[in-house]
Order: sequence, then structure tokens, then C-alpha cells
Amino acid sequence: MKTSIITIDPEIQSGQPVFTGTRVPIKTFFDYLTTGETIEAYLEDYPYVTKAQIQALLSLLFYENF
Repeated sequence: MKTSIITIDPEIQSGQPVFTGTRVPIKTFFDYLTTGETIEAYLEDYPYVTKAQIQALLSLLFYENF
């Protein structure tokens, strides 16, 4: 399941984890959250990332930590 959410490829963003199908680093999402921005604001600023990708990422993190 991880591979459908996250891509790590040295040819894309120097190997930084990105949302699959995009060049958008996963880190940008967490940067938004730590500054108090909403998921909706993130999706507006990064339209190539879908709400389903965000939900899948959060589910992956939630279930792996419990």
C-alpha cells in the first residue's frame, strides 16, 4: 500500500519521498500542518495532491503507530 501513496525515486526530487504521481514532497504537507494551515489550504496550494492521497497517508501513519 505504501507504494501507492509514496514514491521514493532518486530521479524525482533527489529521492525525497513524494506523493505518487506528483513531484510534491510529503514533507510539504507536514510543514503546512506544523504552521497551523488546514488540509484544505494545502490542497488548494498543491492541486496535484488529492484528498484521497492525504487521507491514505494519514491512515497509514495512524495505523502503523498503533
